Amino acid sequence: MKIVVIGGSGLIGSKVVGGLRNKGYQVLAASPNSGVNTITREGLAEALSNAQVVVDVANSPSFGDRAVLEFFETSGHNLLAAEARAGVRHHVALSIVGIDRSDNGYFRAKIVQEDLIKASRIPYTIIRSTQFMEFLGAIADAGQANGVVNIATGLFQPIAADDVAAVVAEVAISAPRNGTIEIAGPERAPFDEIIKRYLEMTGDKRSVHADPEARYFGGRVERFSLVPMGNVQLGKIKLVDWVKHKLAA
Repeated sequence: MKIVVIGGSGLIGSKVVGGLRNKGYQVLAASPNSGVNTITREGLAEALSNAQVVVDVANSPSFGDRAVLEFFETSGHNLLAAEARAGVRHHVALSIVGIDRSDNGYFRAKIVQEDLIKASRIPYTIIRSTQFMEFLGAIADAGQANGVVNIATGLFQPIAADDVAAVVAEVAISAPRNGTIEIAGPERAPFDEIIKRYLEMTGDKRSVHADPEARYFGGRVERFSLVPMGNVQLGKIKLVDWVKHKLAA
């Protein structure tokens, strides 16, 4: 079975590619760097030739509202059309928990991507994930003002990229669900508490201010904006263990 991973050189994609190859599958890591571009369609038809499964974990190179919308809309149209012509039997896409409960440009763009997938005739599985632990430092930096990190107080449940990749790889070799599954980290706590714990464990002395009005990607964070509300598959890696591994590396 040939599996094409769009965004195969990125944080999640490279882990998905490695995991599937270790299981003996034929995997093509597709990205602009490897000559496969879902925006220009360069190399797309060739990459999808004889592919049974396509995993889309690509991300927009720009996060401005208009740019990210154009990326996911154009990439989605081009990729799904090429899959239909190639006879792909399973489209797997990585999305985000809570995109329909928080108003910001990036989340709106991901909804457009999901709608394109659902409207296509290609069997699919959408995996909605909570935020990755790998981005906690960047989130803290984005919330900093005058030496204080301002973070929203809604619930947060970050997941390690290794856990995300493991689920994506398993879904890729399973039957399409024609629906959505949600995944999250094993620990849930207020957003500000998670960031405070992360900074303390990494030796960062910045103080964290719990601010109900603090924005996340420009959107307001309500209590349940960013966490799963129903059935969820939990990752295995706890924050303290992830941090220990990060510091050791």
